[in-house]
Amino acid sequence: MTEQGVRWTADQVLALAPDAASRKAGSKLGAAGPWSGTGSGEGALWGQCKGSGSRPYQTVVDLTDAAGPAYRCSCPSRKFPCKHALGLLLLWAGDDGAVPAAAQPPDWAGRWLADRRGRAEAKKARAEGGPAAAPADPEAARRRAERRAERVTAGASELEQRLSDLLRGGLATAEQAGYGLWDETAARMVDAQAPGLAARVRELGAIPASGPGWPARLLEECALLHLLDQGWLRRDRLPEGLAATVRSRLGLPVTPDGPPVRDRWLVLAQYDTADPKLTTRRIWLHGAESGGTRLLLSYGAAGRAPELSLPVGLALDAELTAYPGSGRSRAALGERFAPPAPAGFRPPGLNTAQAAERYGEALREDPWLDAVPVTLDRVIPVPDGDRWQLADADTDTALPLSRAARSRPGLWRLVALSGGAPVTVFGECGHRGFTPLTAWPEGAGEAVPLC
Repeated sequence: MTEQGVRWTADQVLALAPDAASRKAGSKLGAAGPWSGTGSGEGALWGQCKGSGSRPYQTVVDLTDAAGPAYRCSCPSRKFPCKHALGLLLLWAGDDGAVPAAAQPPDWAGRWLADRRGRAEAKKARAEGGPAAAPADPEAARRRAERRAERVTAGASELEQRLSDLLRGGLATAEQAGYGLWDETAARMVDAQAPGLAARVRELGAIPASGPGWPARLLEECALLHLLDQGWLRRDRLPEGLAATVRSRLGLPVTPDGPPVRDRWLVLAQYDTADPKLTTRRIWLHGAESGGTRLLLSYGAAGRAPELSLPVGLALDAELTAYPGSGRSRAALGERFAPPAPAGFRPPGLNTAQAAERYGEALREDPWLDAVPVTLDRVIPVPDGDRWQLADADTDTALPLSRAARSRPGLWRLVALSGGAPVTVFGECGHRGFTPLTAWPEGAGEAVPLC
């Protein structure tokens, strides 16, 4: 870290925003007008932002945490970071002297920084030299696992019967039944402690209303559900890697079990998905030395962004530990050795044909895989009727963009960045098409988040 920390780009700051509304509001506060008393030093930023009340909001950002920045603001927002923290970071990223270096922070910022860093030091000391936690009762854990396995087996057997009834009665009955049939079945899977089955069952309810060709799509998804059921019911015959994948797909708890891999992990992309109960954040990382691409998952309660947030385009010196399962990319973030810093490298790219081949190979290990992480090299976004595709600049192949990608504003950022010239694009490649998440211009240039 320098005195003011590693200076980021505006895109890297906005990648921390919990949603589009926060990005828009934070951008408006990225100018000096509403700010007073701004300063920076010892890896922190602070300032006061004029709001609707008589007293300005006090905002402070700690940049020294290896897991990413931490924030404190006196505003009532429940979003992290709030628009004031984003605005302060944008003001600092502008590098125009609006956030000058200072000898020390004001009392209100200094107290929070001291308390936070003191707690971090105490936690580290306990982890390094504190007493080990009392071991769990292995016999009690075994009995709990056996009871849950019995419930899951009963739920999978019931689901098999319901799928058989659907096929005997004809797929048209699914259109007539609407969501009620699937909601009730999903509730039964929740009772069976198989949340993964419940989630896939709920998705079936939307297929009859998805437009022409829905019977074929419904049949495909029912076949994948049947395959997952059979995988669980015959798990003792599966290779360990595939059995672990089945357990994970069913929603059974798994813990990372691979050896920790220390590397400089480039933050490729970060985006959130939300449902009424939970916000899930996905962060894709690529190792400079290991060459692996890994996925971090973090969660927040409904309406609240997850705490883990990493700026796209920076690199994190850290250890990752892989979760079990064939073809799975998920990992757990372990010890962080330094805050995120400029990367100076990009992931190696594939052409569009190689990307499709990689997804096909991954399906052999995990038949329920929707997409794989892929970096495409030298592709150009081009229209294809009322759709878009990424055309390979060096071959006559292309990948269609997914429906989700076509509905995002990031598509137009990608088109503008390309301007008809080849670009490097990282995203998710699957049976629904390619979803671009981050792009780099050809040659030198910073990462541009697209989500």
